[in-house]
Amino acid sequence: MYHVILFDLDGTLTASAEGITKSVQYALHKLGIDEPDLQKLEAFVGPPLLDQFMNAYGMNEETAWQAVSYYRERYSRQGIYENRPYEGIRELLQDLKNQGYILGVASAKPVYYVRQILEHFQLASFFTVVEGTQMDGSRSGKAEVIREALRKLNMEDKKEQVVMIGDRWHDVQGAKEAGVDCVAVAYGYGSFQELQQAGPVMIVPAVEGLHRFFL
Repeated sequence: MYHVILFDLDGTLTASAEGITKSVQYALHKLGIDEPDLQKLEAFVGPPLLDQFMNAYGMNEETAWQAVSYYRERYSRQGIYENRPYEGIRELLQDLKNQGYILGVASAKPVYYVRQILEHFQLASFFTVVEGTQMDGSRSGKAEVIREALRKLNMEDKKEQVVMIGDRWHDVQGAKEAGVDCVAVAYGYGSFQELQQAGPVMIVPAVEGLHRFFL
């Protein structure tokens, strides 16, 4: 039986594609790459940015770090707010808290931004722990973020009581590497096929599906 629920942020708690894709587009433009298709750039929602710039555009690490720096120029002043909580999320979090679940956030986004977003949308009070990556790349993988959340919650020896909620394959993979279950949501930015291939314990189509699963 689950006691702790860890949530991804982008594509799980908030619909954040606009701010992320426009900031990626800005970064690419600064590097001389014209990418008019914002929908194509939704592949950047969720995974670590550095890896995604390298994988999607064949950048070496040095150029990818420059792209991340350009991305942050726009994201920190504008893109972070081109974002909104999914309908029903606030009510879900309140109901889960009322039922005694311990809630946390484990995101591949830098924790500096994660906390800003949760505060901006008045969601921070629902969470006992908020974890993300580090700006300098010293903690970048999803599994590392989840393990840090487990450590702070003193759940390292009770992983069977923990479940991760996410919308992309790397959420599922990170949870498996960290030794916890993952429930995937199909309303975010990962395709159903992507999620199915990753192998979560369950895929739910909407926020209401999480409500039914846990409550």
